[in-house]
Amino acid sequence: MRTEVDTILHVLAQRPHLTGSGVTLDALVRLAATDFDQHVIVGVPDDDPAPAVGGLAPERVHPLVFDAHVPGMSDVMPYPSTRFSTMDAAALAAYEARWRDHLARVLAEVRPALIHTHHAWIVSALVCELATVPVFVHGHATGLRQMDLCKPEVGQRVIAALGTADAFVVLSDDHRARMIDKLGVSPSRVHVVGAGYDTATFSRGPGGERRGLAFVGKLSEAKGLGALLDVLARRPDLELHVAGAGAGDEAAALIARMAALDNVTWHGRVSNEALVAMLRRAAVFVLPSFYEGLPLVIVEALACGCRAVASALPGVLSIAARVPDAIETVALPRLDVDRPHPDDLPAFVDRLEAAIDTACAEPAAAPDLSAFTWAGVYARVRAVWQESLRRAQPV
Repeated sequence: MRTEVDTILHVLAQRPHLTGSGVTLDALVRLAATDFDQHVIVGVPDDDPAPAVGGLAPERVHPLVFDAHVPGMSDVMPYPSTRFSTMDAAALAAYEARWRDHLARVLAEVRPALIHTHHAWIVSALVCELATVPVFVHGHATGLRQMDLCKPEVGQRVIAALGTADAFVVLSDDHRARMIDKLGVSPSRVHVVGAGYDTATFSRGPGGERRGLAFVGKLSEAKGLGALLDVLARRPDLELHVAGAGAGDEAAALIARMAALDNVTWHGRVSNEALVAMLRRAAVFVLPSFYEGLPLVIVEALACGCRAVASALPGVLSIAARVPDAIETVALPRLDVDRPHPDDLPAFVDRLEAAIDTACAEPAAAPDLSAFTWAGVYARVRAVWQESLRRAQPV
């Protein structure tokens, strides 16, 4: 029989499914269904007022509906969004007030035993201020980035509130070290849980000729798509397929660049079935990003039989350490958060091109990806939850 102490409230301040954190939310909710009673809070635009999450009944999903763009944890989201760094004090105050009211209402209704909130940023800070039960903050690296992009006083308020969280779960050892340093919390409160991929969806298909390159991600310069297009512009012998969406002037400029190149095909946002089909046709997956947490899209591509080329970011290196023969890493240029130094870009493009050539010359990868399953991630998260619930039990 379910009891009150079984109830978990999940919180994500943006749309589910369409980003890595949204996929993580959905996976955790599905896997926790046999162990816990669950409710979910998400932030959505008014054209998606009733999102489905993790197979939960609609009455267990509590969306906060915005009549304008929902602020996104990345500056370029796969849908129209607002940047936190461009919001003035009045806009931030209004945003916080709406979330505070919504969180307070749902907390009073659901009365959870614990709360699992995604992103070490404003809404998770509000959760920490309002909650009287243990709070677990699931970092995805972008919260730390927002602290660097926004005014210092915003980050300082967030850090002060997050310091009261019961525990933090993060993607990698590097992410853990940065979280400890930025928030000033005890190392014993920060747990590496990794991230997973859908093993039922991403797998090798029937044998056949593989050719060309694939890129999957938001259409943004921070993802390195511009640098990759620089390679394609001078290499007509290469073929690139791009899956992903974006909004704003930056995405529009990248779309125009792709349209001007005969050897680049942009597919837009695609279904999982179409994405898998694209990855099964490609010889090499390329992610020359300048900022990532733990990019599971690389693991998904490897599972579909691609080799991979990616920037030597800490999250990428943590994957490469487990599958060293499947990934060619590319040394980064100097960066200002996720903006490369212009003087360093030509050499980065040269290195990227060389890595692609090396990967294309190697046979398709068949690495052991067992470390990257959602079941494993859930088991690690559940252990953190259960330890907290055990401590909360009356003696």
